[in-house]
Amino acid sequence: MAMGGRNDNRRVMADINVTPLVDVMLVLLVIFMVTAPMMQQGVQVNLPKAETKAITQAEETVVVTVDKTGKVFINKDEIPADALRDKLTTMFAGRSKKEVFLKADAGVPYGEVVRTMADIKSAGIERLGMVTEPARK
Repeated sequence: MAMGGRNDNRRVMADINVTPLVDVMLVLLVIFMVTAPMMQQGVQVNLPKAETKAITQAEETVVVTVDKTGKVFINKDEIPADALRDKLTTMFAGRSKKEVFLKADAGVPYGEVVRTMADIKSAGIERLGMVTEPARK
């Protein structure tokens, strides 16, 4: 009598079942196809208006303003846009609290505001506050 007479035809199955893998991959593909367009489009917002608490202003408050024509002002003095970084660097050379508030007109292109923010940050300013007007209800 042979050992395992009925089980002689059975072999160990070493193949990988790819059906669950394909199912998971298809679900992930559908999820990425649905969410990818949402991440690229963004949401339309009006940035200059927001409901925020009032900022307590120190004695040495420095406000950088970009008006609708693209002119740059430090407090009330107009300066060339290219000179902003150098002017801020010299202004804050001896100060311990390096904080600037940025006001930009709603009609200013976003790229101009970002360029101004980059100039402020590259001047060594540690804190940058965005000034907005209260939203109307």
